[in-house]
Amino acid sequence: MNNRLLSLDVFRGAVIALMIIVNTPGSGRDSYAPLHHAKWDGWTITDTVFPSFVWIVGLAMTLSLAKRLSGGVPKGRLILQILRRAVILYALGLLLYGFPEYDLHTLRLLGVLQRIGICYAIAGTIYVTTPWRGQIAWIIGLLTSYWLIMTLAPVPGIGAGHLDVEGNFAHYVDSLLLGSHNYANTKTWDPEGIVSTLPAIATMLFGVMAGHLLRLRRELAERTTWMFVLGSLLLGLGMICHEWLPINKKLWTSSFSLFMAGLDFTVFGICLWLIDGCGWKRWTKPFVILGSNAIVVYLASEFAEEILSLLHWRKLIYQTIFVPLASPANASLLYSLAYTGVMFLLAWVMYRRRWFVRV
Repeated sequence: MNNRLLSLDVFRGAVIALMIIVNTPGSGRDSYAPLHHAKWDGWTITDTVFPSFVWIVGLAMTLSLAKRLSGGVPKGRLILQILRRAVILYALGLLLYGFPEYDLHTLRLLGVLQRIGICYAIAGTIYVTTPWRGQIAWIIGLLTSYWLIMTLAPVPGIGAGHLDVEGNFAHYVDSLLLGSHNYANTKTWDPEGIVSTLPAIATMLFGVMAGHLLRLRRELAERTTWMFVLGSLLLGLGMICHEWLPINKKLWTSSFSLFMAGLDFTVFGICLWLIDGCGWKRWTKPFVILGSNAIVVYLASEFAEEILSLLHWRKLIYQTIFVPLASPANASLLYSLAYTGVMFLLAWVMYRRRWFVRV
């Protein structure tokens, strides 16, 4: 595949836009229910954001690494490059979650960028060192292993197979090993915790599978069809597995990994067909701009939100400008959209100046 697919840039930009919207409500208490994570089992559109970004990283990684492998770059050098990028992503996560105090006793060791970095290191190494059949075996092994761990490994004083907040094995491991370095809002466990990283790696490897499909020397219609077929199969598998291990983002259950990968194959397949197949490109530019510096935009949105809160400007802006305009839910949404617009302006300036930051 020599021609760059616009649909991938659009999909990445759309995910980043949704990520900013759900992360920066004017009032978390008043925002619409779909803009909250599911309280425990189940899912909302908010729960699709992070796994979609992990899936996209796997897809983009495949296209990039495949080009280098075919160009004769030694596998050892590629693995070193993969590990370098993973370390940078992990360090950026520490930089973000430590701001502004950087208290080493409570610094969150795991989080969004840390999980992406860890998954990138492992999934990238798997991609470079194994053929596609081996990568499928890794996906099956990771999802099955996590399923067995969560259902059979006992929690002291509670037992095995408990999937509630306090009794599940993943949270027991987080409380035992991370201690004060857990997510500040939970204190005793992390939604991007240690054991639940296993199915997250599988999510990135599902993106790798999508990359293999895109690289097939077949007509676009055939590749799109396979996207829909795999998406439908994974959605079905996820719903079936939900009966034994519920779809749960905070635990990143095996059923969650399957179901979200199915959504990604399906939604990306729609983008692929409409944009690169049918040529519906006029509306895509804002998403391309947002996705062109995805990590920078994400970091800027998180740091700016924290700074506004520290300066006590956030609440003032929201109550002065947005609250008088609409109902509480709509005011909260308007703030999110306006904030996303500001981040778009940052991305637009960088795009116009051709400043593209690559980690």
